[in-house]
Amino acid sequence: MTSPAGPPPTGTGGAQRQRIKLLAVTACPTGIAHTYMAAEKLAQAAASHDIEMKVETQGSIGAENVLDDNDVSTADGIIIAADKDVDLSRFAGKRVLTVPVAEGIHHPERLIEQVRSAPVHRPDGAPAGPAAPTGGGKERSAVYKALMNGVSYMIPFVVVGGLLIAVSLALGGHATAKGYVIPEGTFWAHVNAIGGIGFQLMIPILSGYIAYAIADRPALVPGMIGGWIANTGALYDSKAGAGFIGAIVTGFLAGCLVLWIKKVRVPKFVQPVMPIIVIPIVATTALGLFFIYVIGKPISWVFEHLTSWLGGMTGTSAVLLGAILGLMISFDMGGPVNKTAFLFGAGLIASGNQTVMGMCAAAIPVMPLGQGLATLVRRRLYTDQERETGLAALFMGCFGISEGAIPFAAARPAQVIPANMLGGAVAGAVAGLAGVKDAVPHGGPIVAVLGAVSGVPMFFVAVAIGTAVTALATVTLVDVAERRRRPAAVGGAEPAPAGAAPAEPAAAGSVPDGVTPDGAAPDGVGAVVPGQAGREPVAVGAAPAVAQAAAHGSSAEGAAGGADSSGEEPEVLSGHLTERTVRTGLVADGKEDAIREMAELLNRSGRVCDVEELVAVALRREEQGTTGLGEEIAIPHAKTDAVTAPVVGFARSDRGVEWGSLDGTKARLVFMIAVPEAAAGDEHLRILALLSRKLMDPGFRERLLAAADERAVLDVLGEVG
Repeated sequence: MTSPAGPPPTGTGGAQRQRIKLLAVTACPTGIAHTYMAAEKLAQAAASHDIEMKVETQGSIGAENVLDDNDVSTADGIIIAADKDVDLSRFAGKRVLTVPVAEGIHHPERLIEQVRSAPVHRPDGAPAGPAAPTGGGKERSAVYKALMNGVSYMIPFVVVGGLLIAVSLALGGHATAKGYVIPEGTFWAHVNAIGGIGFQLMIPILSGYIAYAIADRPALVPGMIGGWIANTGALYDSKAGAGFIGAIVTGFLAGCLVLWIKKVRVPKFVQPVMPIIVIPIVATTALGLFFIYVIGKPISWVFEHLTSWLGGMTGTSAVLLGAILGLMISFDMGGPVNKTAFLFGAGLIASGNQTVMGMCAAAIPVMPLGQGLATLVRRRLYTDQERETGLAALFMGCFGISEGAIPFAAARPAQVIPANMLGGAVAGAVAGLAGVKDAVPHGGPIVAVLGAVSGVPMFFVAVAIGTAVTALATVTLVDVAERRRRPAAVGGAEPAPAGAAPAEPAAAGSVPDGVTPDGAAPDGVGAVVPGQAGREPVAVGAAPAVAQAAAHGSSAEGAAGGADSSGEEPEVLSGHLTERTVRTGLVADGKEDAIREMAELLNRSGRVCDVEELVAVALRREEQGTTGLGEEIAIPHAKTDAVTAPVVGFARSDRGVEWGSLDGTKARLVFMIAVPEAAAGDEHLRILALLSRKLMDPGFRERLLAAADERAVLDVLGEVG
């Protein structure tokens, strides 16, 4: 039977049409499950229509089944089912359909039909027709993704530049009337200069990679140059640049401008030079001039009028002035508002008024110290990279380098900037009330240690109070924002109170779920469980679903946690899943509780060192997009150092758990996968890829649902390999 959308006949008369050949690329942010399930579904759908298809998977183990030039040249269309950036330049001149990876899982046949009429991809990256429709909520996630892309590339520059400056100041600097300086020509002056280059580059990097995430490579140059212009106030007659806020503006402007230019139709002979010459030059020139003449002038006006306004307040209440200066210092960390307050205080030192600079000096370190403290107070709210940046921010804060807080403010401006301003205002007000003075135009604990501050005890009190306020305000606002992003109905259970009843006694010779062989109580049930096998202590009060699961246990488990009569515990999936991490009766009826119950199940393997962090990372992954894959399957997964080795758990729910699957089915087969950050690329991911593909087999799913007990489940999963 001939497909109506196939290519034209190759011969005459009764010659048959060529067999349709399609290509596909599948990818998801973690590259663990969705990538391979989409590949399997697309391949199955193509085979059912007698269509030749080759699928490239871009998973955590790297790209597999890579599409080469011959594949592309003979293809009739390419389907990109991905939730992360995929390089489309190799598909120029071909019909390309770009959709989320979930579409590849749930609607593969529809995609095969749609790709035949998809727009042709141009060499400059612009489609020849309208783009494939996406969900209504994608715009916000695209903005957040672009912002986080810029922040992630900026962080190394902040850390390296800030630490080099801090070390050089500590070992080679001294306080003078001109500030905290390092003698020119010395070794530490050169180290300081290198650190300064890092700080100069961090703003353009932020802007450039925001633009890159929006419009790919052609936007990188205009984004970076736009960021440099934003940070160079001299170009638009301002004593201070626009700082990181200006860089965010130029990044998004550059990305959107390049996207617009890509849509302009040009002669065919011009198309090859569009992405490397025409687009960067036009976008860079337009953006640069726009910032200098349109945006830059208001920035200069704000700087001048703020300075004049502050000059009129020198005779007012010291507490009020300190609070205002603290608010300004903490607002944009190096931007025009910050610089206005700093230069105002520094300028009054020469006239003998050192009190104003004392207020500024107390507020300057509050932002990095507060954000660093926040990452220690509520670790689960932050990624590993953010926690590492927090440690660097603490160090920079001690040396009065407020830029250490910029990565946090850029990533979560709505939460971090108000918290910074609140803490800065408190620090400035306390310093003003106490009459703290600073004889040099610099801030932070370092100036007090080196004798430039009078009223040292109250200076440290002001810094400490401001830091604590910033940290507490930050974790509160971030926590509220995290909760709002989660559906209110998810979970729904309050933690059990301390002292909750312990689990029911186990049968003689057996050990209930979560109970260690030495008789300790189940993790999180009415007790604080000491760390075991390198794990951190678990706080009292697990969610009721977890406590109930721990109380009833698993019927098939023996004295050694599921060991067979020979003393060896059966294991499948290359040892990543054992009888310890299998449960045939999932108790939870909500997604959040289910993830917590699964994390506790994984904890029984001895490979989990921080259950709360594992739960937090898995929930953050759910915010990127549901891991409910349809067909009554959910595969929540996390890549985190909360686990010491790869581990897989499986649980079966009789009622099903609402997981937000696109096909509307509740999840009855729940796999949870957790791997350490450094484990990407190992053999375990190949096994997980096989599992994802196997789950597309209806017979395999039916056997899992019908398995009588944990041992039977392991027998079925043994089919994976």
